[in-house]
Amino acid sequence: MTQKISLTLKIWRQSSPNHKGRMETYPAEDISTDMSFLEMLDIVNEKLTLEGKEPIAFDHDCREGICGMCGAVVNGRPHGPEKGTTLCQLHMRHFSNGDTIHIEPWRAKALPIIKDLVVDRSALDTIIQAGGFISVNTGGAPDANALPVPQEAAEKAMDAAACIGCGACVAACPNAAAMLFTGAKISHLALLPQGRPEAAKRALNMLRTMDQLGFGNCTNEKECEAECPKEISIVNIARMNREFIRAALTSEEK
Repeated sequence: MTQKISLTLKIWRQSSPNHKGRMETYPAEDISTDMSFLEMLDIVNEKLTLEGKEPIAFDHDCREGICGMCGAVVNGRPHGPEKGTTLCQLHMRHFSNGDTIHIEPWRAKALPIIKDLVVDRSALDTIIQAGGFISVNTGGAPDANALPVPQEAAEKAMDAAACIGCGACVAACPNAAAMLFTGAKISHLALLPQGRPEAAKRALNMLRTMDQLGFGNCTNEKECEAECPKEISIVNIARMNREFIRAALTSEEK
């Protein structure tokens, strides 16, 4: 049987990047515990719209935990209290009737607030553009076995490739570091033979770009791993560091 709960929401409202934000309080009444967190926000926004008030802006797209668009800090935790779960997959059954929920955007210099809970994540795209690609000859599709990949390497690469670039690792880190994100993107290609020819250039360019964009440094607090909705391991940060050191020692760049 579907249960209904009523909540008090304290939500960050900020009309634009140049305006000062503040926390505002909203009731969320008769919320079905079968709803997702974003569906709950939809209900609140419908009420605000009917009242002639500005709805709460928040990011979303697929609502299936795939695209990485959704994201907010819920009661101090990126994507909320459930491990390995994106905000769009978080269901209201994990909250109790009468709860007060604090909802804020990602907080990082490199991810500036656009409006309310929406932040500019283009810095993460810029890191990928700096080296998250490979160069291959085009032509007919090669045979599946033409370039063998060890099973262990393939599995590790797939684990790293699971990163959806939502930015939760940045929001969770006390230094607003993007090391887990960048480490996953570098590891994904460094583990595969197709990614080895440009491995050194990739590591140098992506890390330099990450620093230039204003992300902080990793101090091994592990909040990123704990809050990552895809449970990306910080082993990828260690692998990225090894790739960077190897590249710095062998690079011909001055």
